[in-house]
Amino acid sequence: MTTSLPPVVHTLAAGPRTDLQILALQGSTIEHRGDHLVIRSPQNPDFHWGNYLHITSGDVDDAARWISLFDKAFPHAAHRAFGLPALPARDAWAAYGMEVSTDDVLATRRLPEQRPLPAGYAVRQLTTSAGWEAQVAAELADNARSGEFDQHEHERFVRAQMASRRALSESGRAAFFGAFAGGGELAADLGIVDLGGTARYQSVGTREAFRQQGLAGHLLGVAARWAHERGAREWVIVTGSTNPAGRLYRSVGFDLDVQIVAAYRKPPIAPGPSA
Repeated sequence: MTTSLPPVVHTLAAGPRTDLQILALQGSTIEHRGDHLVIRSPQNPDFHWGNYLHITSGDVDDAARWISLFDKAFPHAAHRAFGLPALPARDAWAAYGMEVSTDDVLATRRLPEQRPLPAGYAVRQLTTSAGWEAQVAAELADNARSGEFDQHEHERFVRAQMASRRALSESGRAAFFGAFAGGGELAADLGIVDLGGTARYQSVGTREAFRQQGLAGHLLGVAARWAHERGAREWVIVTGSTNPAGRLYRSVGFDLDVQIVAAYRKPPIAPGPSA
């Protein structure tokens, strides 16, 4: 399922533009309301960055107005999420419990470096129920360790997200790859989406016990080749500006395209049962 994109989407930086293109492919709706976009993902209502406001113009310091618009668009949401066109005064948003952060949009027009697969691992494209379930289990285990999100809500989100990714993969528009250890554990994984000349990476992750072995570097090359064979001539990846993974991406050929800004408040975590 796809939905048409408002023309303003094509004027955005590569990071949010490709985000919205992928969401549209997955069935999300994108409504242009003058100085902002309202993005809704009925297929995954727990996806915070699939149900948010993207501000395209206006006063980025007027947090009260933007939050009021968000609350009207998403009256039952426990989170708040905004894409911003510029860096605001952080205090303006902090007054409402919002955190302002930046991401680096990295891009290259040359095929990213192809690095060897470390010994003892096998790489497979995720095409079976067992493969997709391994990715779900890895995501849930990561959240159980970090405690970042409510476990039940996060499982709903992850399962809906994986269903969308699997459908996109089976349509031929995307591919997700995993590096599996000798015992069958999913050690690292990522995805890439073909957007017609531009390829956008998704969810690069390595489980803690398997880091610093070169798995993500190898998978970046595997996914790049997959997209290149389908006509990609530009590769885009987005990472937090303070994320050490940015060094890896630059080392295989990516350069900073632009920095983008977001304001976010995650929902409170429901207290667990008393002891």
